[in-house]
Amino acid sequence: MTTGEEKATTPAARPAARRAIAGRLSWGLADQAVCSMTNFAVGIYVARSLGLAAFGVFSLAWVTYGVVLGVSRGLATDPLVVRFSGVPAASWRTAAARSSGTALGVGAAFGAACLTVGTALGGTVGSAFAGLGLALPGLLLQDAWRYSFFAAGTGRKAFTNDLLGGIALIPAMVVAARVGTVAAFVLAWGTAATVAAVYGCLQSGIRPRPAGARRWLREQRDLGYRYLVENVGVSGAAQLRAYGLGAIVGVSAVGVVRGAELLLGPFLAVLMGLSLVTVPEAARVLRRAPHRLGTFCLLLGGGQAAAALLWGGALLLVPDRAGELVLGAVWPAASELIVPATLGVVGASLGTGAAAGLRALAAARRSLRCQLFASACYVGGGLGGAAVAGTVGSAWGVAAATVSASAVWWLHLRSALREHHQNTIREVRTP
Repeated sequence: MTTGEEKATTPAARPAARRAIAGRLSWGLADQAVCSMTNFAVGIYVARSLGLAAFGVFSLAWVTYGVVLGVSRGLATDPLVVRFSGVPAASWRTAAARSSGTALGVGAAFGAACLTVGTALGGTVGSAFAGLGLALPGLLLQDAWRYSFFAAGTGRKAFTNDLLGGIALIPAMVVAARVGTVAAFVLAWGTAATVAAVYGCLQSGIRPRPAGARRWLREQRDLGYRYLVENVGVSGAAQLRAYGLGAIVGVSAVGVVRGAELLLGPFLAVLMGLSLVTVPEAARVLRRAPHRLGTFCLLLGGGQAAAALLWGGALLLVPDRAGELVLGAVWPAASELIVPATLGVVGASLGTGAAAGLRALAAARRSLRCQLFASACYVGGGLGGAAVAGTVGSAWGVAAATVSASAVWWLHLRSALREHHQNTIREVRTP
């Protein structure tokens, strides 16, 4: 243990360390509150403006963005958070330039693909995907700045950046509503993100370096490619479920599922806000007090699961008139999914605690196995349930899948902690 680590573990230093953690967590929650409320407002606005079928098309573009976002995070920002959280500023700046350049390159490559596919498809779906292609570079670069700021411990900058993006979205949405098409709303969303992405360059004083992407990928390949598969497993499973649900039940069913997700939006804001800082904090716990990592992850997952149950219970008390005021025609069908959707979030919340621990331990092989298992269960449960009982059956299938996957995450974390402890003992005994 270094002198700095010894000081960090003294009783006098613990209150200050706890205050620092609380401060970083608070900025993570505040930042995600802005993001989630923005996404919530976009979803509600589109649902009320375009109706159920068009909202289903918008949701298909949304889950496709989620897949590309998973690629960007796996290759660019996840390795940054694991290896460059709490490091000297010079190291962080170099890594952030290459990481953000990688994210920008991913956005340009997938944006070109979406633009080509959308142009070939034509119609409402094609125009939505073409608009997504134009929006992807800005969307991914803004997301890269968020994770870069949290890796540096400057969550305030991420909050300011996303707040600007939310403000820029207001006039963009007004213009999109006058146009009245799905593509217009997608472009409005991407335009606001691009404004925030440009501002992120000014905040950080860093220019993204796409030319450094090849070196970044080479240096981070032991983590990046596994995180890529892991993240694509998450978002790809959601996309497969959405496409499959649309084929089995109808495109409107995709809008119903998205409506249920919007009802859980405020809680998901907390869950996603914590995810911005949990891996960096778990990495700090591992460096300073490795024996506390398991407890940290347990408190994290258990606390989130309890909060999810409370939020789901509150949703059951919402009167139909209030629900229709928020979601319009989507409310009657979406309200039937509250219970299974809540249980699904409970299972996911438990799993995120263990996932943060595996990321901090850089146990990429174990986390990859867990995610592949979870994704297979998600797709199988979601589509199997849809085949048996439609949209409601799909929601219950997903709930069962997430709870099962959570158990697997925790089994692997326990094994990884045991291995880390044994390796530490072996290193101490080795002369």
